[in-house]
Amino acid sequence: MMDANQVAELRRFIEQLKLNPSLLHDPSLTFFKDYLRSLGAQVPKIVKTERDYEDTAETKPSFSPSYDDDEVTESDVDLDDSDVVEPDNEPPQPMGDSTAEVTDEDRDAAQLEKSKAMEAISQGKFDEGIDYLTKAIMLNPSSAILYATRATVFLAVKKPNAAVRDADMALQFNPDSAKGYKARGMARAMLGQWEEAAADLHVASKLDYDEEIGSALKKVEPNAKRIEEHRRKYQRLRKEKELQRAERERREQQEAQEREALSALKDGQVISIHSTSELEGKTKAAKKASRLLIMYFTATWCGPCRYMSPVYTNLATQHPKVVFLKVDIDEANDVAAAWNISSVPTFCFIRDGKQVDKVVGADKGSLEKKIAQHSSSN
Repeated sequence: MMDANQVAELRRFIEQLKLNPSLLHDPSLTFFKDYLRSLGAQVPKIVKTERDYEDTAETKPSFSPSYDDDEVTESDVDLDDSDVVEPDNEPPQPMGDSTAEVTDEDRDAAQLEKSKAMEAISQGKFDEGIDYLTKAIMLNPSSAILYATRATVFLAVKKPNAAVRDADMALQFNPDSAKGYKARGMARAMLGQWEEAAADLHVASKLDYDEEIGSALKKVEPNAKRIEEHRRKYQRLRKEKELQRAERERREQQEAQEREALSALKDGQVISIHSTSELEGKTKAAKKASRLLIMYFTATWCGPCRYMSPVYTNLATQHPKVVFLKVDIDEANDVAAAWNISSVPTFCFIRDGKQVDKVVGADKGSLEKKIAQHSSSN
């Protein structure tokens, strides 16, 4: 049972709904609206008035473009890292003196230590095998096969960094050591260096293919290809971003130039021209802004010009999107000569840098007609 206060609150709520049914469309009352519909009630739709639309327009947030997404954030690559191990960070293993002179006795002694190592390794005594191989290396420090062999044992005890160091030494003494490339490729795979591992294993495969290399490549190549595809994808995305950024900067620069050009055109005013360079600047600005430009050639001694000057000024205020220029032929005789002006007043109509029409004489009607005709496309 509801108490009296709850019933009173419900009654007040119902009265509010009667006065303003649109309250039912409040998202917090969706449950109540659904309940009413389940009982067969009809919920009135929201009818927006013209004022509602005005309010919406007034409160619509202004938007300014943001370019924070210029930087491409790379996603992780889905790789099979099941065989990757923690890198071994122990001090480097002894390498011997590669400049030492090796005698036949040293080689024989090194071979004996290697034999002991192989025996220990066959019994699973890898650390003991490494010790024997280290002794062999100290006796014959320029033997590529000894380094490559010790590298394979380091692989067996999951010490890929040590294996890479030994493989590097083996390849230093024998650049065509298939065993060296194989050991380094497998070590790099343990470290998750998939592309480097694939490169080494491919070289090893060409020098002396075996099934172990083929098996390793089957695990390594898919990851290497995914990384390469990932790299190409993001290189393409970065290139696209660079092009978009360059295009945006070009547009912004063009818009800035257009704004600058428009500001130089002085809407509704007559601009006096004193030189060909000044005229060239205004002509370019009018062209950028796609505006009709009129050049009024006049002279202080010209009686008809004194009649047309206030008319011309008045027309400028009536047509703010048309560029009105004024050239005194005595002051800027180079401009008058360039346009072959033989009498004043003369009005030249310019569109996109080219003359499209002309009025000669103090003909107010013809001037007004020509302006209306040619300014219609502004």
